[in-house]
Amino acid sequence: MPIFIDSSVLVAYHNSRVEHHKEAVQLLTRCVEGEFGEPWISDYIFDEVVTVTLVKVGLEKAVEVGDYLLSSELKMLKVDEESFREAWTLFQKEGMSFTDCTIIAVMRQNGIEKLLTFDKRLKETEGIKALP
Repeated sequence: MPIFIDSSVLVAYHNSRVEHHKEAVQLLTRCVEGEFGEPWISDYIFDEVVTVTLVKVGLEKAVEVGDYLLSSELKMLKVDEESFREAWTLFQKEGMSFTDCTIIAVMRQNGIEKLLTFDKRLKETEGIKALP
């Protein structure tokens, strides 16, 4: 069974100055080793991680992070029209970030229950088993 990885974990993994860095390193190491299931992200998560890294650290690090994500064991899903529309409906009702809404939609569409995240709102989402 796969596990979806939120950008909060990936950003923390790649930035030693953020609060959850050490925890993210431990969790992602375990995740890539298959302890939690096959690790998945989406193209929206890729976008968010490299953009946040660009703004907070710089282009060189953002390119390094992007190259890592593209060459890693993470399976990258594309947010298709069905997931996009479901995310838009969730966005209108929940007031969460649109990217977070795409996470919920993609997870539902692909039958993924587990989510690796530090985001409190995502941890409270019904039907999601959040780690840690």
